[in-house]
Amino acid sequence: MIIARFFAMFAKGPEQVALMVNAFSGIVSAFTIMFLFWSIVYFAKRMIAPDKEYNTGKAIAILGAGLVGALAYTFSDTFWFSAVEGEVYAFSSFFTAIVFWAILKWSDSENEVRASRWILLISLLVGMSIGVHLLNLLTIPAIAFVFYFKKFKPNVKGFIITIGVSLFIVAMLMWGIIPGVAVIASKLELFFVNGMGMPYNTGLFAWTFLTFGFLGLSIYFTQYSENKILHYIFPSVSILLIGAPFMSDSILLNILILAGMVVGVVMVAKKMRPLLNLIMLAFTMVMLGYSSYALIVVRSNANPPMDQNNPDDVFALLYYLNREQYGDRPLMYGEYFDAKQTGQEDGSPVYVKRDGGYKIVSYRPEATYDSDDCTIFPRMYSPDPNHIEVYKDYGGFKKTQSKPRFTNNIKFFVNYQLNWMYWRYLLWNFAGRQNYIQGNGNVIHGNWISGIPAIDNPRLGVQSKLPDYLKNNKANNRYFMLPLLLGLIGLGYKLFKHQKDWWVVTLLFLLTGIAIVVYLNQTPNQPRERDYAYAGSFYAFAIWIGLSVAGIYDLLKRFTPSMIAGGIATLLCIPVPYIMASENWDDHDRSNRYIARDFAYNYLETCAPNAILFTYGDNDTFPIWYAQEVEGIRTDVKVCCLPYFASDWYVDQMKMETYEAAPLPLTFERDKYEPSVRDILYYVPLTRGEEK
Repeated sequence: MIIARFFAMFAKGPEQVALMVNAFSGIVSAFTIMFLFWSIVYFAKRMIAPDKEYNTGKAIAILGAGLVGALAYTFSDTFWFSAVEGEVYAFSSFFTAIVFWAILKWSDSENEVRASRWILLISLLVGMSIGVHLLNLLTIPAIAFVFYFKKFKPNVKGFIITIGVSLFIVAMLMWGIIPGVAVIASKLELFFVNGMGMPYNTGLFAWTFLTFGFLGLSIYFTQYSENKILHYIFPSVSILLIGAPFMSDSILLNILILAGMVVGVVMVAKKMRPLLNLIMLAFTMVMLGYSSYALIVVRSNANPPMDQNNPDDVFALLYYLNREQYGDRPLMYGEYFDAKQTGQEDGSPVYVKRDGGYKIVSYRPEATYDSDDCTIFPRMYSPDPNHIEVYKDYGGFKKTQSKPRFTNNIKFFVNYQLNWMYWRYLLWNFAGRQNYIQGNGNVIHGNWISGIPAIDNPRLGVQSKLPDYLKNNKANNRYFMLPLLLGLIGLGYKLFKHQKDWWVVTLLFLLTGIAIVVYLNQTPNQPRERDYAYAGSFYAFAIWIGLSVAGIYDLLKRFTPSMIAGGIATLLCIPVPYIMASENWDDHDRSNRYIARDFAYNYLETCAPNAILFTYGDNDTFPIWYAQEVEGIRTDVKVCCLPYFASDWYVDQMKMETYEAAPLPLTFERDKYEPSVRDILYYVPLTRGEEK
């Protein structure tokens, strides 16, 4: 938001703001490709010239590998689409690329002091990336293995420990620090506001000063002091203040995690004090990067017309960070779609501001289910009838079967969540795409193709006999599986030539791909295609595409001079990104696409003066909000998004005057629509004579 706003400042007028924001996406995407090129060159050098002795042929092959891989990703379907839209995914790809490149620079650094600076840069970038998208955290295991392979001799025990530690760090960030800062700040807020009668947000300011104060003193004492008590106390309190131990809803488990972290601090302080100093510096960098989230609270307190969830205090911020408005999805244990609800339990408390303090008005309900209707690794959990039909289809239910079994659960995971919602997208990017019409399993919409009839026709029918609107669809892109073939060559060559680097790239590929599939646990019939979620996985595959040049060079140099081998390997592979570019060009040209903006303009301009415009969903409303907020079109019209109207914060906003639009004529006072007051309203029609 901050960077996009900076780019928007260069617009000549309101009508150019969208152009500037999209230009921002294009620029960071260009930097993404630059870091990808450098990363591929790094890996290629380690395979082609491990002794660091170069000649012209080796140089051609190394640079050719970087060029082919970077161009293949440049013109890949998913990345190109994100690069030309005003969304978070282009910036997210940038953070993935720069963080991965930075750990490779650390690995290549000979100076230990300078190498530590790369770790601190990575920590800052990881903290900043939290404000963009959480997907970037999944680069951490790959980073951990670069560290492990450089510092230790690989063995099974070390491999398992590194996996465990890296996943613990990811969990600590996602479920500990990110919501934990708001958890700790909320406790201080209650103490100062409710307990001491001080103004709102006093606890938040106190947490800020305490946290960064303790972090700063931890760095100072671990660097300059010989007092071991200070080495134990200040880092331990710092870890508590940033919320790192609070990874679960269980108080006992959180206490055990905190105790384990304190023991870890003591052990590291005794034997490796410089490492403890580096860890505290890294925590500080993460918190500095994460502090960009302060903009959310500052902006919300200004009460702008667009203020989703109104996160103007730590309790609303915690709700915002936990994305509670989207509900929970079971991950490792949960209910099947036909589970019987046995009751509900009180979840997190709901606080409201009242009489100068905070009051609990209700608890968010959490449903409980019969354990016989629950399973480990639940994939089929939605009770929506439309979802159940797809569960049965992809889960391989028998005609006489009514209750789901674990085998059906796994079949749905493989057939739908993996094959349809991940592998299909991978093949879109590196084999070919049928069209841009969203598909839900039929043979004519949204499938992957290769352009080779012998492969496509048995699966999807004779593609040449499709109607013109499908056969000539702009997104009917055929790469003849050439990018996929190069990627597999690069994967195999890297495994054969350099197993350590193979593990690093493979972990990046799996954790930004299949691991996300597991975590998202998506229901059927998604409202839109979700390929953008796996851009990091496709980034890793592009590295393998580039390294195919190195593999082909290694083969050819046995029969021809090195320089000729390097040239031939590059020339053999460079047509592949050219094919991708030529096929994708027409459906990725976003110029002159004004239909959404024009619809919004027409809706607003056809409203009567001071009208109220009701909309059905937020996706339908975004163009209208853009037209009003950015271009200033018909700001006298009050836009009301009906699904939001069930939220107290949105009713508050509808009761505010915005620009030239009057508030909605609502007579309810706030205490009449606070959470839990009127969660259900019954409509009882009155008969004649009962009005009084």
